[in-house]
Amino acid sequence: MSEFAHIVVRREGNVEHLVLNRPHVRNAFNDELIVEVSAWAQRASADRDLRAVVISGAGPSFCAGADLAWMTRMAGYSREENLRDARAAAAMFDAINTLPVPVIARVHGAALGGGAGLAAVADVAVADESATFGFTEVKLGLVPSIISPYVLAKIGQSAARELFVTGRRFSAEHAREIGLVHVVVAADQLDRTVRKFLDEILANGREAMATAKALLRDIASRSITDATPLTTETIAARRASGEAQERMREFLKK
Repeated sequence: MSEFAHIVVRREGNVEHLVLNRPHVRNAFNDELIVEVSAWAQRASADRDLRAVVISGAGPSFCAGADLAWMTRMAGYSREENLRDARAAAAMFDAINTLPVPVIARVHGAALGGGAGLAAVADVAVADESATFGFTEVKLGLVPSIISPYVLAKIGQSAARELFVTGRRFSAEHAREIGLVHVVVAADQLDRTVRKFLDEILANGREAMATAKALLRDIASRSITDATPLTTETIAARRASGEAQERMREFLKK
């Protein structure tokens, strides 16, 4: 029996596939799904053999945001209970965002609210050309608050301002244009395209990719002057690392 009720974890060599598995509600988030994804992410972060992660959704959609039944219950929560739930969701997105290995989002169907947030925390997002995105929280009197730092980092303030206040749904092609998605393909090309990205990733140094991800997070809000000490220290350390020395020797032999 699986240790999880709402996600399926499938391992293929050094790649882990995380499948959101609540297709009857289009893989919408509730408190139980958030707990399971957080537990998986904590384990994945400590897995030294892991090289990449692919996140996808079972059934007709990637992730339709928050479960309406869950949100209805929240209306009766105290402020402290709402803060507890919000902090749990924030911790889940942070755990995915800070995974030391590349994360690929395989998006099909609807990617709304927190589902679009999953695309934002992925390093690579590949979408079916018929996929639909949206930060639709304002339609329900809510705000895409928890995912906003990740979305802003991906699409910038101009696109975020329009999409956050209109709450409109938009196409996969528009998602690509604003940087939320990197590649848009026909449905029958989704898996092949994900595989191409995995082939690129698996050819790279694991430590180097982890360092690159951490470096981007660290310098994102710094000026060039403030970032320079960190960037120079980082490359100096990587040049002397065992991984880099071995890979450079192999390259020179060729």
